[in-house]
Amino acid sequence: MQSSASLSFTHRPLVPVAHDYAHGATEPWHQHDCAQLLHILSGVVRVDTQSGCWVIPPGRGVWLPAGTRHALRITGQVAARTLFIDPLARADLPAVCQIVQISALLRELIVASLALAERYASGSRDERIYELILDEIRGMAVLPFGLADPQTAILRELCQTMRARPAESWSSQRAARFVNMSERTLNRHFQQQTALTWNEWTRRARLMEALIRLAQGQPVLTIALELGYGSHSAFTAMFRRVMGVSPSDYFHND
Repeated sequence: MQSSASLSFTHRPLVPVAHDYAHGATEPWHQHDCAQLLHILSGVVRVDTQSGCWVIPPGRGVWLPAGTRHALRITGQVAARTLFIDPLARADLPAVCQIVQISALLRELIVASLALAERYASGSRDERIYELILDEIRGMAVLPFGLADPQTAILRELCQTMRARPAESWSSQRAARFVNMSERTLNRHFQQQTALTWNEWTRRARLMEALIRLAQGQPVLTIALELGYGSHSAFTAMFRRVMGVSPSDYFHND
């Protein structure tokens, strides 16, 4: 991936870059002085930040504000399109990390931007494309594929244990016993620190792990059982409710 140190926003508000990754590739911890929109066309990318992790399925993107330290883990053959954006391009660009829906219009605008020259005349088609991209970024829908980590050590330990043993039952009652809290206190702390209840957090953690395993080609039944679902149908119902298609169809529809 191109370093932001080599980018220039002197003549344009954003720089588009096309980049492909092989399965198993990684990018170590780094950060950019500019904001970044990473759009995934195929495969799955996990983005780790200091505040949590974010899984990008095909057709979606992750928004990273300027200065966000992050690392990447690649699953499958990933085709990525990145926009490096001048943080001063607009005053109301998103201020937090988030997984976002890439609209059909924004997708085509990103493709078109790859062919644009660095310099352009005021009022030209090139300028309008750049400005329309910035307009579309402000309206991106946020998707539930991000997972903020709690700040307190005991809750982080709970999350790490659940992720290491996802097939086990992780009811809020069991989780509360693990941290020696009442269920009410556990959920209050989780909502304060992650904006999710414990049960919502575990459902999202399992979904994100499922996306990675599906991209690896694992059988749906194996994924369902290893992530704590009692049956293929229970897992499929959850997946369809969130993603709109069955898990067996998901990676064939983009």
